[in-house]
Amino acid sequence: MGKKQITIKNEVTLSGVGLHTGNDVTMTFKPAPVNNGFSFIRVDLEGTPTIEARAEYVTNTQRGTNLEKNGVQIQTSEHVLAAAVGLGIDNLIIEINSSEPPIMDGSSKFFVEALEQAQITEQDAEVKEYVVKEIITYKDESTGSEIILMPANEYQVTTMVDFGTKILGTQNATLDKISDFKEEISAARTFSFLHEIEMLLENDLIKGGDLNNAIVYVDKELSEGTMVKLQKAFKKENIAVKPNGILDNLNLRWANEAARHKLLDVIGDLALVGTKIRGKVIANKPGHLVNTLFAKKLSKIIKKEKRNNVPDFDLNEEPLMDIHKIMSILPHRPPFLLIDRILELTDTSVVGMKNVTMNEDFFVGHFPGAPVMPGVLQVEAMAQCGGVLVLSTVPDPENYLTYFMKMDNVKFKQKVLPGDTLIFKSELITPIRRGIAHMQSYAYANGKLVCEAQLMAQISKVK
Repeated sequence: MGKKQITIKNEVTLSGVGLHTGNDVTMTFKPAPVNNGFSFIRVDLEGTPTIEARAEYVTNTQRGTNLEKNGVQIQTSEHVLAAAVGLGIDNLIIEINSSEPPIMDGSSKFFVEALEQAQITEQDAEVKEYVVKEIITYKDESTGSEIILMPANEYQVTTMVDFGTKILGTQNATLDKISDFKEEISAARTFSFLHEIEMLLENDLIKGGDLNNAIVYVDKELSEGTMVKLQKAFKKENIAVKPNGILDNLNLRWANEAARHKLLDVIGDLALVGTKIRGKVIANKPGHLVNTLFAKKLSKIIKKEKRNNVPDFDLNEEPLMDIHKIMSILPHRPPFLLIDRILELTDTSVVGMKNVTMNEDFFVGHFPGAPVMPGVLQVEAMAQCGGVLVLSTVPDPENYLTYFMKMDNVKFKQKVLPGDTLIFKSELITPIRRGIAHMQSYAYANGKLVCEAQLMAQISKVK
């Protein structure tokens, strides 16, 4: 048995101020169902829209990793997501009444504490983990920023940063075990250089800052005009530069706190891949742009590998369900019963099989002299396989019928011909609710993906 997915047991709420908006923010962490992943819910907007934490929704990375879906935004998502990943959480709902999580002290520390207060709990489903088998890289030629992902026994991250300034110079940080995130990384605060702070102040883009939530490295002479602006922005009567080159009223928690925070950002940004990673990340000069571009690349690789991951079964062994057992569950009958065996069945997935023979009725007209299995029947066969999964959740499946509700992202990759053996695999995208199942389904033949689709169906009791 693999590791179980993890969520939190109770709700927990914390409040603060958005760094860039300056708005008061209330954020609530809530338990999430299996396979939910991380999702933000904007409770301040009509319809309480949801934005899943996925790389595909990244819109810009100028002042943090910002997500947008259907015009709804979440800004600076990385610190919250890093806290969840750092505690090993797989599924979490984050309700928020603003576009931006509270900055707190500029780290993930307070989010970690809140999540621990909510209590971590296991769920009845196995973790979906991407095991890195070969080196994957992404490089931004213009900046020299590069991310390398290589095989390792667990999730590890190393960051190497070079800011090109005497005040900060070159720093490195390493996290060998994700379980050390709380102690080694979570309290590392965000930072900025004085010239960046000046630009943000001039454009009114840092309304929630103070000297307790951002380390400011002074990389230029502190003019009188800048001093006045900083005093006003940070609500301080006096501001000075400490001997180590940072503004006062704040002490570094580590000499390499900047590199540790960059590591924190990498973990938060790579959470957008949507899958736990077993491998070692080496990030040279990381930033939100290169982090999220790598996350998008990795997401595509994982999706492609998943599609091409043909289920491996010995078809000579006795199946989990033969045709007689299938007919005791499904209402379909020949010639419209399109699966012959069920090879595997779990709470969230099912694998089935069909032997395609020349005797199939549909080959009579599709096509004379060039028999090809219709794509629509391939989809129907995948749906029937999923129907076994859904109907296995009720004690009297013979009293239910299964109805198609929707199909999305249907793609046909290869022809299915007489003599082929079709293997179907369907996995729940979300837990079954009110008899409705939303599934990702694949069909394979001859070691290749022939068809894929997202399917939604509902079971209904026969009156």
